[in-house]
Amino acid sequence: MTVMTAEQIEHFLDEVFPQRMGRIESVGDMSATMRLTIGNEHLRPGPRVSGPTMMGFADVALYVAILAQIGPEAMAVTCDLNCHFLRAASGEHDIIAHAKLIKLGRRLAVGEVQIFSASDETRPVVHVTASYALPDKE
Repeated sequence: MTVMTAEQIEHFLDEVFPQRMGRIESVGDMSATMRLTIGNEHLRPGPRVSGPTMMGFADVALYVAILAQIGPEAMAVTCDLNCHFLRAASGEHDIIAHAKLIKLGRRLAVGEVQIFSASDETRPVVHVTASYALPDKE
């Protein structure tokens, strides 16, 4: 069950993480979907979406999925991120991240993110697994 809406999370992130990438399309039970409009700052030669852009975007998407479940928590931080680049993402299309939490405990959240090019949402371009350290609620 979510405790924050996409709009509430956007407002919270505007305060604590204004430099984030992308916009939230939806949040659900243990999940979030985000979209990033690609600009020149996201490109490498090709033009292809750069690896650092996709890794950072995946990190934000998983953070959003966590916030939807636990509420506004600025100090939930990434403690591990593993990224597999599966194919190139054209810089001519938005990219879409589907984040899913696998485990949400008191101190640790584990999830995965698949990123797709908006031109082909059937074949992921990136697969990320990551974990977040959650602060004590005491």
